[in-house]
Amino acid sequence: MLRTGKKFFYILWGVLLIYLFYRYVKNPELFSVTYIKDFISSYKGQIMTVYIILSSVRGFFLIPSTPFVITGVLLFPDKLFLVLLISMFGIMLSATSLYYFADILGFSEHLEKKYPNKVKKWESKLQSSKATFLVLGWSFFPFVPTDIICYVAGIIKMPFKYMFTGVFLGELILVSLYVYSGSFLNLY
Repeated sequence: MLRTGKKFFYILWGVLLIYLFYRYVKNPELFSVTYIKDFISSYKGQIMTVYIILSSVRGFFLIPSTPFVITGVLLFPDKLFLVLLISMFGIMLSATSLYYFADILGFSEHLEKKYPNKVKKWESKLQSSKATFLVLGWSFFPFVPTDIICYVAGIIKMPFKYMFTGVFLGELILVSLYVYSGSFLNLY
């Protein structure tokens, strides 16, 4: 049953990507800034709800949070603290899900067979008392996906509280910088 669920997920993901690519090739204007802006404006009353939903589910598709944070700043320049809260909720939901579902996604056995030395190295690093700081640094660094460290932490069974605390603090600093420095974008 687990394999059937994984196959279904991969097929659904592939179909979605193919569909989006098809739509882009068929009508690239749908992905233009002007079209997206007009589309969003037409749903002004529901946009906050849509933003919350998208920020909450984006992690399940391994989509980075940065574009969503910046979009929130641009859409809601008078609600920056709310954008910060929504962004952090989505990030932590994603981090927790990846941590707990790492084995279900099925890569743990593959990684342990293919890279046994690297897995053991990461296991010793992420089981140490300094693991929270390693995760914090990883989460704060904007050029590496936080999802990877959450996934690895779940595979090697790092204590959840270390992973959660590190991701929360690192992302809180980074997202705060995005939100409050991104607010200057609305001045121009």
